Amino acid sequence: MSHVPAVTEAETEAETEAETSREPAFGRADAARSARTWAVIFAACAGQFLVVLDVSVVNVALPSMRTDLGLSTIGLQWVLNAYTIAFAGFMLLGGRAADIFGRKRMFLTGLGVFTAASLAGGLAQEGWQLLAARGVQGLGAAVLAPATLTILAAAVPAGPARTRAIATWAAVGAGGGAAGGLVGGILTDVLSWRWVLLINVPAGALVLLAAVLWLTEGRAKEARRKLDLPGAVLVTGGLAVVAYGIVQTEQAGWTAAATLVPLLGGLLLLAVFLLVEARTKLPLMPLRLFRVRAVSAANAGMVVTGSASFAMWFFMTVYAQNVLGYSPLEAGLALIPSSLAVVIGSKLAPVLMRRVGARHVVVLGALVGAAGFGWQSMMTADGTFLRTILGPGILMMVGAGLTITPLAALATASAAPGEDGLVSGLVNTSRTMGGAIGLAVLSTVAAARTSHGSGPAALTEGYALAFRTGAGLLLVAAVLMFFWLPRDSQT
Repeated sequence: MSHVPAVTEAETEAETEAETSREPAFGRADAARSARTWAVIFAACAGQFLVVLDVSVVNVALPSMRTDLGLSTIGLQWVLNAYTIAFAGFMLLGGRAADIFGRKRMFLTGLGVFTAASLAGGLAQEGWQLLAARGVQGLGAAVLAPATLTILAAAVPAGPARTRAIATWAAVGAGGGAAGGLVGGILTDVLSWRWVLLINVPAGALVLLAAVLWLTEGRAKEARRKLDLPGAVLVTGGLAVVAYGIVQTEQAGWTAAATLVPLLGGLLLLAVFLLVEARTKLPLMPLRLFRVRAVSAANAGMVVTGSASFAMWFFMTVYAQNVLGYSPLEAGLALIPSSLAVVIGSKLAPVLMRRVGARHVVVLGALVGAAGFGWQSMMTADGTFLRTILGPGILMMVGAGLTITPLAALATASAAPGEDGLVSGLVNTSRTMGGAIGLAVLSTVAAARTSHGSGPAALTEGYALAFRTGAGLLLVAAVLMFFWLPRDSQT
């Protein structure tokens, strides 16, 4: 009979202690991975917050800028437009660059340019210096914004966890647009207009440090592939010229040559871009992307819903100040509940998506938003905070939060390997261009109705018509998304 060595009690205790000592090690590794993931999410969301915030944060500071730098009315308009045009025009290029050159590298590059331009704008002594800084800010934002969503999608595995992370990204981005009036009002009143730009410097430095420490590099497998320069020039120029034409409508109207020439010129450049992309071997934007139903439908949804939600903040702010007599700071404070509502909607979306699917959540969000716009359209010149700001504002922004999250999740989940940055750039471009188009259209609608007067009653009629038009846009979006988005879209 063979001899089997006996296992002593001491050996058994040693093995037990070894097993026990290994358990915390695994726990510490999981905790470290979780902490790193949350640091990545923080960096991505903070970057997105900054670029969206700067679309609206300067609004309440414009009068002070005009006094300090002697800007004309047109110059003040271009403080806003220089940023928006550069942001929209270069975003697709920024998204593709993240795929080719690396998402961390482009995140750091975009954020560095954005932060440096913010410093230059805050220290500007002449009007042209401020406008140039705002344009460079927009360029940095166009490189940074697509990288934020790409980084987030790469850091979190596909499924419910990624959807929750995208919900956080969407909520923070929407909150940035919502917080612009409040942040700008506080900084302008307490410090000076310069701080609406200078505040980005310490914030940007903090996010840069977090990105350097926590982000890992990633790029497409074809990392050595060169950028499609003809396509990049055509699409960037086309989008920038179209954006320029859109913002011209606020001053010249839709039928003026100053509007039609850039609009038609930009559309022509985009048409040539599509021809080039169809024939080149290594396109900037493979047209087959739009054969993916989720990508094409989600981007269309972003355009339509963005056209209404971006305009909402503008009209709510001017209604509070021009009709109800709120100060800029009071107007910003009045919109805090709406800012919180978009966060609630964005965080509620993943829960509903698991139950009923992304398509139904998008439709629900559009319908909730349309109800809020319809309620807001009943505003009066003697409206109260509860009836004409709080209630409809919450409904509009809950609806926006419910639509943004599933649309972004559907588009990015459908991206082919190596094209995450491109799809992220498309999502951001669609939303930004939709917002620019919607604000221009609804501003024209409001101006046409108020052409007979400039008193509170006349202004209210124009704003109300703009909100009714926004409600119609969201109803169109609900129908469009119901029939176009994939049915099996639990994300």
